[in-house]
Amino acid sequence: MSKKNIVLILLSLWLSASAQEKWTLKRCIEFGLINNKSNTVYANEKLAADARAREALSDYLPKVSVTSTIDNNLKLQQSVIPAGVFGPNELKVSLSQKYSSNASAQLDQVIYDQSMLTGLKAEKYNKRQAALNVDQNQEAIIYNISGAYFQILVYQQQLELLKHNIQTYQKQIEIYRLQVVKGIALQKDLDKVSVDYNNTNSQIRVAQSNILLAENELKFEMGYPIGDLLAIDDSTKMQIPFDLEGRPNTFSPSLRVDYKLSELNIKVLEIEQAKIKAGGLPKLTGYFRYGAVGFGNDLKGAYDQLLPFSAVGLKLSFPIFDFFKRSAQYKQAKINRINAMENLKLSEGRYRVEYENARSKLLQAQVNVENDQRNVGLAESVLKVTDLQFQKGTTNLTDWLNTQNALKDAQNSYLKSLFDYYQTRVDIEKATGTLKTFYNSL
Repeated sequence: MSKKNIVLILLSLWLSASAQEKWTLKRCIEFGLINNKSNTVYANEKLAADARAREALSDYLPKVSVTSTIDNNLKLQQSVIPAGVFGPNELKVSLSQKYSSNASAQLDQVIYDQSMLTGLKAEKYNKRQAALNVDQNQEAIIYNISGAYFQILVYQQQLELLKHNIQTYQKQIEIYRLQVVKGIALQKDLDKVSVDYNNTNSQIRVAQSNILLAENELKFEMGYPIGDLLAIDDSTKMQIPFDLEGRPNTFSPSLRVDYKLSELNIKVLEIEQAKIKAGGLPKLTGYFRYGAVGFGNDLKGAYDQLLPFSAVGLKLSFPIFDFFKRSAQYKQAKINRINAMENLKLSEGRYRVEYENARSKLLQAQVNVENDQRNVGLAESVLKVTDLQFQKGTTNLTDWLNTQNALKDAQNSYLKSLFDYYQTRVDIEKATGTLKTFYNSL
């Protein structure tokens, strides 16, 4: 065998192994935290917050402006020199020429503006808010990926149970088909088993479709190409029961990102209130101006000889007649801050209710899944005995079908309680603000 063929075989084996590689929940979340499209949006918002902080700071930095004008004085303004200054009669003279030019550069520097200084304090909170929005988005990705992943696990387990059930029906149909041919069984009995067989076949197709839909949802939440294969690790299991003993005293609303965002919003509103109040204080600005002017009877002459000028000075502005407007704005800002504080108290109560509800649901879900799992075992045991009795002729087909249907009901209850457990397991992590800790512990 040539080296080329060996390389091709090894490459083929490697590609085959890669294609069959299983995706664990942690790996799916890790992929989603990097590739979900919403990451770009929140990263851009963080960059925008940084840009707004630089914009606010720039208001306190020196500003330079350059101005240049050229005027065509269509009708020159005249001034009157009273009689007796240069003669017995008054004189009317123009102190300019037809064309005048002016060019100047001015540097302005804010020396004191308490309103602006107060506003600068808000920018650090805005940057922290943008960072928390990134964290909140990551938690949403973890939550959504986990939900879609567990949905696939349950659908796959449902498909396995349905395939096992249909094998039982197939065996029974084969037995009855031979018995009908021999005339020792009725066609209607074969039809009864065939109906359940066909129903189970339909349920298999639905389960396969549900798996596909759940996989597409998972791929979307991960930012994974929809058309590519994604084989999840169906051996993933969550601990049942989950130990809640150490968790009752660990809940704190302050661990939740939405609580932290509300706290930051109050800080920003406090600064806004102080900024409006500071708007009534005087503002001091320094400036330096340098320029030149020129005059001429034609356009060229206005630039032949430029006369320089310069000035340096201070500007103090003190708002007087905007008191009522500023007072109304201050009152609105104060009310907004008070409402934000009250809403935070309401949210804190709601978060505690969400945690207690999630904890109660998880405890109940654990009981349900354990109970339903035992019921499946019991139903399988009953079916095994009934099937043996049916083969010996000590029971009838109706009893056998009822036992088989009881098993399917137990399986459906188990699958539902299993998904409820998985969902409430993630819900309690969301309620306690520990979704990232949950992800890291996988």
